[in-house]
Amino acid sequence: MSKLILNEECGLYEMNGTAYCSSKQISEEFEKEHYNVMRDIENLDCSVEFRALNFEGSYYRTEQNKKVPQILMTKDGFTFLVFGYRGKKASRFKEAYIKRFNQMEDFIYSLQSAKAEYPALTAAMKDYKGNPKPHHFINEADMINRVVLGLSAKKFREANGIPDKQSIRPYLTTEQIRGIEEIQRVDVGLLVAAIDYDERKRILTQYYDRMSVKRIAA
Repeated sequence: MSKLILNEECGLYEMNGTAYCSSKQISEEFEKEHYNVMRDIENLDCSVEFRALNFEGSYYRTEQNKKVPQILMTKDGFTFLVFGYRGKKASRFKEAYIKRFNQMEDFIYSLQSAKAEYPALTAAMKDYKGNPKPHHFINEADMINRVVLGLSAKKFREANGIPDKQSIRPYLTTEQIRGIEEIQRVDVGLLVAAIDYDERKRILTQYYDRMSVKRIAA
């Protein structure tokens, strides 16, 4: 299974561009025993194809580092499962989770958009430098990270306990991802215009500051 990453902003997981919640989360928020939620999932009257697409076995670790089985589910899987949960409290949780899934899907879309923009930045750097070295790409990416996050990728990993060399993008907020996407796009134009590094950094910082002011005013 690919790496499962918890997005703190939405309280849901992301894996391979899909949003998930877990049976453990459902048990806690709907105030049900976890084994009962697992049983409910096993007893769902859905097709084999639907189950394969929307439910996946996983596990979580207890405070004693013990691996305990759980089931991950997509938005469709969640909706199918909790459709039968009744009561006002259950209804509130259903609405809250659907909202969280929508927010998570928006985050994933922004994350993928930022990734899609990166090849254009790489191409612009190659045109600007002619034969750029690996550190040129690292420096450019770190400049963008410092403009948006106030930290380099390395410092962000250290501050958030993220393993070395692992991408920081899945750990950012939707707002941060959108900021990086926009700054990358502007930086491509500056590279094409052959603006030097210090001037690019100055322009991008001013641009992002204006973005932040407009966002707060809105």
